[in-house]
Amino acid sequence: ELGFDSGEGARRNGYHIHLSAGDLLRAEQAANSPDGALIADFIKNGKIVPIEITIRLLEKAIVSQGATKVLIDGFPRNKENLDGWERAMVDSGKMRTKFMLYFSCEEDECLKRAMGRNQNRADDNVESFKKRIATYTSSTTVVLQEFQERGLLRKVNANGSPDEVFNETRKLFL
Repeated sequence: ELGFDSGEGARRNGYHIHLSAGDLLRAEQAANSPDGALIADFIKNGKIVPIEITIRLLEKAIVSQGATKVLIDGFPRNKENLDGWERAMVDSGKMRTKFMLYFSCEEDECLKRAMGRNQNRADDNVESFKKRIATYTSSTTVVLQEFQERGLLRKVNANGSPDEVFNETRKLFL
């Protein structure tokens, strides 16, 4: 499975595990691994981490948990991510992409939520957020179009309350 969702939503909808690409990258950075400094630089500058690193972390998490159904939050962010995922995981028969779940949310609302989450993340500041949004917008449009053309894009208006967004999301899994 591939798409965006909260961990609670994944559990409520029968997914074995929910993985956040961002959380995996931040954990790798915190572990002071060989890739940690590189990851830190990419995150700080609102750029997308090289696909080989992200896929390696995702596959390690999937295998270590023995999952057969996975919801990946925050991935793929660009065409290179999608192509790399498909080469490494789909074409090899390791995973199958069922759909992409896309939460559409106005930039001001996203900024308000990100600044209000109090997670003390290095990228939780207005400057980094605006860079992330610009990168996301310029990079992700082609991925959304690809999934739309394949008939595998499911959209949710995420401007509502958490309960409203959850209820709309849940309908897409039934």
